[in-house]
Amino acid sequence: MNTSNAWSEQVRFLKTLLCLMGFGWVVALSQEHTIKFATVAPEGTAWINVMREYDAAVRKESGGRMGFRIYFGGSQGTEQQYLRKVKIGQIHSVGVTGVGIGEVAPPVRILEAPFLVQSTGETDYLLQRFGKEFEGAFEEGGYVLLGMTDVGFVYVFTKTEIRKPDDLKSLKIWTWEGDLIPEAAFRMLNINPIALSLDNVRTSLQTGLIDAFYTSPLAAISLQWHTQSKYLVDVPLTNAAGAVLISKKYFDGLPKDLQEILLRNGRLYMNKLTKLSREDNQKSLEILKKSGMKFLAADPKDLLYYLEAGRKARRMLAGKIYSEDLLNRVEAALAEYRKNNKAAQ
Repeated sequence: MNTSNAWSEQVRFLKTLLCLMGFGWVVALSQEHTIKFATVAPEGTAWINVMREYDAAVRKESGGRMGFRIYFGGSQGTEQQYLRKVKIGQIHSVGVTGVGIGEVAPPVRILEAPFLVQSTGETDYLLQRFGKEFEGAFEEGGYVLLGMTDVGFVYVFTKTEIRKPDDLKSLKIWTWEGDLIPEAAFRMLNINPIALSLDNVRTSLQTGLIDAFYTSPLAAISLQWHTQSKYLVDVPLTNAAGAVLISKKYFDGLPKDLQEILLRNGRLYMNKLTKLSREDNQKSLEILKKSGMKFLAADPKDLLYYLEAGRKARRMLAGKIYSEDLLNRVEAALAEYRKNNKAAQ
């Protein structure tokens, strides 16, 4: 009797297991396209939260035929490292900041040219005016742009007080290894930056190898770098850009209806991410103030000095990252925008 019952239980278990396995195969087969996506953004940030929403929308609209597999927190390496993985097909899609953008579409980095953009409205205008040209630059680099977003306005954070531009000379400031844009800006400000990889910044601040860094307020808090600084120079260097890209080779292999779903939802959710990023950076500025960090404002004369240094740095970068023609057109477009929007400034 006990043997019979045991046998019956085993039969029921095997039937259930086979049914579950069958269901699993149906799910696996119904999702024909799993897009492996990598970013250095940590879990819990707006980047990852919005990417999960993007993934959910794509899965729903595609009827489960397509979805993202998200690798966050730099689990696939630095931006340069996971871009190399795209080339060999290990990763299909990436979330990148300016450094990654520069690896595949250098002209787009004009959005981050030193002291060029002075408001989010100006960023939005440039994306609208030159968007198609930027999309073309990404395609030339082997990628399709799913959406642009803001990382946030970038400030210099220091351990020592900066009363005037000449005080900057004494800073031991970090610059992202291999990034020509901040290096050019700092050179024009008579600063000799120290090039390090992103993951070495906090340790270097603690050991005294560097005593200053640049980043957005949100990133300063997220990375805990703000704990190693006392002052913020309240003159933004740039409005840092971000982008979500997908390998053009992989994208071209998708059915047309899935391509349309990816592109349409990409624009939608990256616009949402931009809105959240701007809100979070504003909140982060308030958090930094409440934590006791001192904001160092520049007087009008010093501000002109910074803007002139930016102009010289932008010219120095022409022909290295973007063309002189593109720089001229972007600066002219901004001059026109500022002329037409004086009341709003």
